[in-house]
Amino acid sequence: MASQTINGKAFEYALLIEFYERLNNITNVSITENEPYLTAKGFFESFKEEEQDTFRITASASINFLIDIEPRLSNGINQDDILLLELVSDQAGQTGDVRDVLIIRSLQKWEIGISAKNNHRAVKHSRLSQKINFGEKWLGVSCSDDYFKEIKPTFDMLTDLRANDKSTKWSSIENMHEVVYIPILNAFKKELLRLDNENPNLVAENLVQYLIGNQDFYKVIKGNRKVEIQAYNLHGTLNLPFEKVRPKAKIPKLKLPTRLIEIVYQDNSTTTLLVSLNQGWQISFRIHNASSRVEPSLKLDINLVSAPHTLFTNHIFINE
Repeated sequence: MASQTINGKAFEYALLIEFYERLNNITNVSITENEPYLTAKGFFESFKEEEQDTFRITASASINFLIDIEPRLSNGINQDDILLLELVSDQAGQTGDVRDVLIIRSLQKWEIGISAKNNHRAVKHSRLSQKINFGEKWLGVSCSDDYFKEIKPTFDMLTDLRANDKSTKWSSIENMHEVVYIPILNAFKKELLRLDNENPNLVAENLVQYLIGNQDFYKVIKGNRKVEIQAYNLHGTLNLPFEKVRPKAKIPKLKLPTRLIEIVYQDNSTTTLLVSLNQGWQISFRIHNASSRVEPSLKLDINLVSAPHTLFTNHIFINE
């Protein structure tokens, strides 16, 4: 398992434990000791004590801030109003939920989620192939026959190469960018513009929802001696008051885009498309092969390049 994943899971565990320690004396708190919890705990405990401390100090700094802006964390209605802390299985991400840590008060019908990242900002990893209808999967509207016709020769060539010799390497394809990446990206670009043109207002919004998930959440990014907290408040469920207790800072709602402005290649790149949308959203799509051996599918690393200026962001610096 990649160290990126191990670090990420250890950080999720640190957040859970620090939430518990911080709130346990104020309100009734319970941890769900499910499989994701046990996995994350194992990863956390595999680190040296010093590194564990770093995870916990970073988690603690972000939690102090979250308690200020989420009064319901520390305020229950009564003894039965239990604050439940839970880690989510990775399967949830496939259904458009990017949250790793859930904090739930079922009595208040309230929950918030946290996406925990360790020095890492990639948003989604998706694939393109002859069989994948990205329009249907990401946006809820099907790709056209023209798109599948356009990508067919390239994927047929890759299928043939693999059929002739399973150990064929990507590096053996001459001018790979020109014969594989660019034709696929051009077809993808053309199709995205067509889908947007035929479904005004829908594609831009659904693309962002696919990318950052269909639930409001806080993103907590652990850096070197600092932590960054971003609030993706798309539906207005974050930052709610508890009775007369108001949050100490106001988090604006984020506006989803309504239209696609342009799609261009990143400067001097044959692998990355930049998709610009209104309201200040910009997304990059970088195509690459996932393994060293040829296969008839390609990976896309999808990243949020810029978000609206209304995206609430807070940096906390940590003295260890």
